[in-house]
Amino acid sequence: MLVDAFGTLVALEPPAPRLRSELRRTLGLEVSTEAAEAAFRAEIAFYLAHHLEGADERSLGALRDRCAGVIAGALGLELHALPGVREAMLASLRFSAHPDAAPALRVLRARGLRLVVASNWDCSLPRVLEEAGLAPLVDDVVSSANVGAAKPDPAVFEAALAAAATSPAEALHVGDSLVNDVEGARAAGVRGLLLDRCGGAPRPGVETIGSLGELASLVLAGP
Repeated sequence: MLVDAFGTLVALEPPAPRLRSELRRTLGLEVSTEAAEAAFRAEIAFYLAHHLEGADERSLGALRDRCAGVIAGALGLELHALPGVREAMLASLRFSAHPDAAPALRVLRARGLRLVVASNWDCSLPRVLEEAGLAPLVDDVVSSANVGAAKPDPAVFEAALAAAATSPAEALHVGDSLVNDVEGARAAGVRGLLLDRCGGAPRPGVETIGSLGELASLVLAGP
């Protein structure tokens, strides 16, 4: 089984309050909640556009420098403040596991399934899963930065299938994005399952679950 990470297994805790606190600590700088939120929105947009560049520790460090520069620019800070901004930014990025993630992974592993995380992320994804307490519950991790392509590109799913030692016909991928996860999986010949915890309107022709806790019965039932 292939599983998405962000929005499926883990969530980003609100970063703006921590950014305000950390900027106060590192630079003695007071910024408003609105300014901190706007700065992080700009950083996230930049990161999403450039995350493939963080394929190893060296390139990830350079990417993080540029992301910190985006935050500094959004806050109108000078270049000399960049090290403090970078430190504050990294301290503000915390990911926690969704409540249904660990129980579902435990059940699936107990039933003999090989679990591979396949997500649009930089090379730090294994550490993120470790800090969220999920790393011991999966067998392998495939990040788009390590593949050199981002979902919905089939290359990500092909790499994950190789890590799972399974064929497309035998695999299932679950994620919270219709385009990246469901359509991307289908393009690679994999059964795609949409996770919609918000209970949105049904999408014709799209298998949907409201919780990862539903996975075990679905896997047993088959397509």
